[in-house]
Order: sequence, then C-alpha cells, then structure tokens
Amino acid sequence: MSFDEEWAAARATAAADVSMRLNHVPVEPGGSGGSGGDLELNQDHIGAIGTEAYKLHSRLQTDGKHAATATSEAAGALTKESFVSGAALLKVNAMWESQVKTLVAACANISNGLNYSLTSHAKDEQQLHADLTTSAIDKYLK
Repeated sequence: MSFDEEWAAARATAAADVSMRLNHVPVEPGGSGGSGGDLELNQDHIGAIGTEAYKLHSRLQTDGKHAATATSEAAGALTKESFVSGAALLKVNAMWESQVKTLVAACANISNGLNYSLTSHAKDEQQLHADLTTSAIDKYLK
C-alpha cells in the first residue's frame, strides 16, 4: 500500500469517527436533562477565583524577581572571566523576566475580568429588578 493510499484510508477512518452536537447536554441516567446545561453564575466561586488570581499576581511580582540581582552578578562575573556561560545566563534571565511579566499580566487580566463580570452582573440584576418593579407587569405578579 502506498503512502497516498494509506493516508486516504486514515482520513476516511477519522472522518467516519467524527460527530458533533451543538447546543446539547447529554441526558444523565434517570434525569430529565433540563437545567443541567444552563449557565450558572456563582458569585462566591468567581470571587474566590478572582481573589486567588490577585494573590498569585502579587506573589509573582515579588517572588518572580527574587534571583534577578544574584543572577546578574553571577553572569557579570562569568563574563568578566571570559566564560561564555555568562552571556547565556543573562539570556536565560531575560527570558525568565519576560515570562514572569507575561504571567503577572495574565493574572491581572483574570482578576480584573472576573471583578468586572461580578460588578457588571450585579448592576444588570439591579437594573432588571428596578425595571420589573416599575413596569405594568409588576402589578400582575402581585
């Protein structure tokens, strides 16, 4: 069997095994499948995740840089003594600092995004409540 024939057979097998279902939650045994797939906003859980992201952000800002001075000094000493590893150590340190900055920014985005979501959701809930209590529907609900 040639490569092209084998590749065509592999693609056909893979295509036969693929299935996609959108907007569907599998029905649990004995369940109705009703609200199992609804999106729920649990403010306590989101708040806890946001808090942990903020803590991680704060720790990374300080702990991620604790070896910067010693690393720079070691790289300088190695370079002064004509060791090639001095330049390599500086390069590794620069990469480390770049990655720490990326992680710090990601944690800040997560924390800020979740805080915004919670605040926005609370404002939307207040607005909906205010709109319903002042609407004509309110008198029919009482």
